[in-house]
Parts: sequence; C-alpha cells; structure tokens
Amino acid sequence: MGFVVLILLIIVVIIAVSCVKIVPQAFAYVVERLGAYQGTWSVGLHFKMPFIDKVAKKVNLKEQVVDFAPQPVITKDNVTMRIDTVVFFQITDPKLFAYGVENPIMAIENLTATTLRNIIGEMELDQTLTSREVINTKMRSSLDIATDPWGIKVNRVELKNIIPPAAIQDAMEKQMKAERERREAILRAEGEKKSTILVAEGQKESVILEAEAEKQSAILRAEAQKEKMIREAEGEAEAILKVQQATADGIRMIREAGADQSVLTIKSLEAFEKAADGKATKIIIPSEIQGIAGLASALREVVVEEKK
Repeated sequence: MGFVVLILLIIVVIIAVSCVKIVPQAFAYVVERLGAYQGTWSVGLHFKMPFIDKVAKKVNLKEQVVDFAPQPVITKDNVTMRIDTVVFFQITDPKLFAYGVENPIMAIENLTATTLRNIIGEMELDQTLTSREVINTKMRSSLDIATDPWGIKVNRVELKNIIPPAAIQDAMEKQMKAERERREAILRAEGEKKSTILVAEGQKESVILEAEAEKQSAILRAEAQKEKMIREAEGEAEAILKVQQATADGIRMIREAGADQSVLTIKSLEAFEKAADGKATKIIIPSEIQGIAGLASALREVVVEEKK
C-alpha cells in the first residue's frame, strides 16, 4: 500500500507542476478549455486546470522580418521583371493570429505578391525603378489593412531588389556608363579650366611683379640721378662760393697792403684777361676798365709804329 501511495503522490506532483506555466517576456499564450478558446495569458505565472485546459498556441509578440522570394510582375508598358520584398510585421492580437488564418506567413506572402502586381501594373518601367519609396508606402498601407483581421500589423515593406530583363539591364548599364563618361569629361574639362585659370593668374601675377619691380627700379634710378644732380649742383655752388671768397680775400689783402688805384686797375685787367681767355661768348666790361683798355691799345700802336 505504501508503494502505491508513493506512486500516486508522484503523479499528483507531476500533474500539479504541469499545470503551472510561466509566460516569458514578449510572448503570449492562447489557452483553450475543452477545445474552446478560454483566454490569453500575458507575461508572468499562470495556472491551468489539469486535463481540460491546454496551451493552444505560443505567440511571439516581437517584430518579425520575412524575406520573400522574387515575384514576377509586369509593368504598365509590358516589361516583365522580378521583385523580392521584405516585410516587417508584428502580432498585436494573439487570439486573431491563432484563429484568423491557417498559415499567417504564407497568407502574408501571397497577399504581398498580389498587392505588388497590382501596384506595379499601374506603373511604367522607368517609374518603377525610380519610385521605390512610393511603392513601399502603398504596399505597407494595403498589407496593413488586409492583415488587420488576422491580428497582424505590417510596420514596413521594403523592395529588396528589382531585377529587370537582361536586355534592359544591358541598356541601363550602357546608359550608366555613358553618364559616368559624361561626368568624367565634365570634371576633366573643369579641371583643365581651373588649371588654365591658375596659369593665367600666375602669368598675370608675374607680369604685375615685373612691372612693379621695373617701377621701383625706375624710381630708384630717378632718385639716384636726382641725388647726383643735387650733389653736382651743391659742388658747383660750393666751388663758386670758394672762388668768390678767394677773390674777396685777395682784394681785401691788396687793400690792406695799401695798394693805390693803379694797382687795382692792373689787377682788374689781369682778371679781365683771364676772363677773356675762357669760352664765354659775351663779356660785359666795366666802364672804368674800358678807358684803361683804350689807353693800353693806343700805347701798343705807338710802340708798334716806332719799331717799324
């Protein structure tokens, strides 16, 4: 009997432990009682009735990412391309998620493909390639409305890759190559233009510096010539002053020596003789010296007559 009681006790403990459930963070448990929805357990410690209650579904409430395979779509101008999408969604109602649709991920994939075909079918190829943000917004809005009855909220939809036909890819690559070459030519032309401008500015600066140097040189030469002329004029003036001073000193010495008028007259004639020997073309002779000069000329004629 003791052994049977021990076995029964162990079974009771196991059943009691199995009725205790702990829901972790960012999860929710959908609980059924006798096959019918009984409730949703949130984070924490919970107890269920043995044998009649069970956890029907464990729901992850974190944001999830699903990367779908490329889907073939046709544009408005009849170009077939392949587009793969990435959907970011989050479960907001565990009960609807558990009972709303059989396979939620597959349902989202099929809904994404259908919505993408509808949107791309209204756009041309060029518009499709340049309007990713518009397509993403339309996709998110349509999927969010469609998945709301399933307890799913679509937060974001991204076009991961757009694969056009091979012929269009080649044409696009050639166009991109031509655009790169055009930009390269523009950059090269701009570089050459800047180089030419720099060379011209350098030459201009060189000419300006040469002109400035020539100007300074001419100024220095003019100043030197001016200084030379000033020095020469000062030398001549100083020489004239010295000659005049010497003449004045000589006259003063003669007067101080007591020379009479005849001596002064002779000295004047000597000075006149020296003046006459110069290169002057016009000489002004004082009146008193003119009389003496006439007398001297007459005496010279008499002496000449007597010698004859």
